[in-house]
Amino acid sequence: MPVARRHVPPLAGRAQPAAPGRRPADRAQPPARRAADRSPPIRPSLDGGVPALQRELGAHGRETVRRLLEAGLAEFDEAGFQAARVEDIVRRAKTSHGTFYLYFANKDDLFRTLLRDALVDMSDIADEFPVVTSNEAGQTALRRWVHSFTDAYAKHGTVIRILSQADIVGENVFGDGLQLLFRVAEAMTQGMTAAGGGPAGDGLRTEHAELTAVACLMMLERVNYLMSAAEVHLPREEMNDRIAAIIYAAFRS
Repeated sequence: MPVARRHVPPLAGRAQPAAPGRRPADRAQPPARRAADRSPPIRPSLDGGVPALQRELGAHGRETVRRLLEAGLAEFDEAGFQAARVEDIVRRAKTSHGTFYLYFANKDDLFRTLLRDALVDMSDIADEFPVVTSNEAGQTALRRWVHSFTDAYAKHGTVIRILSQADIVGENVFGDGLQLLFRVAEAMTQGMTAAGGGPAGDGLRTEHAELTAVACLMMLERVNYLMSAAEVHLPREEMNDRIAAIIYAAFRS
């Protein structure tokens, strides 16, 4: 998720406390199906870019999209977004320019397609933020969430690093990432303050909670940005635990 480079409006309103024992983002879910009836969801990116979205893709088409996406991601990671060329992507994917343009309008379209997966996964992370109570169970839940955030960030590190550069990806795409960042901050605000008013919220500091959440999230994002860069090596587990402790302390007196 990108670092904001421009003025953005404050978070809209304080989120209402969640019911005890529920995550803030819990929603009513349909009855669970039998394991045999469930199949892994198809990633949004496998629908392809703008040209591919005009038609329904079969198994062969999705496989071609997958190879082009993997090749594009590798080129973006090695050469950088600006230096990556469609010619290099199709060579790595062992296909042709003609095939590429059946599925993507250009390399920007391919990047936006990769971004769909990143936005879905990070949105899920926002939905999973727990109600953090003033006890060991609350601290454990927060540590678990920070680890999940780091796992999702690492999975999409190349895409998120590119997304953080508004001058490269454009204002609209950058804005998608910025909107998601504030959605995660909103979930953090609600999860960290939902226990207020009861014994589980002893010592809770709710003043300026939204700004505290944004500050904590920016710290978490920047540390993950560094950890996702090949040339930077930090003790991941230790860093995650330390960040979780800082976030917990930031909301307590």
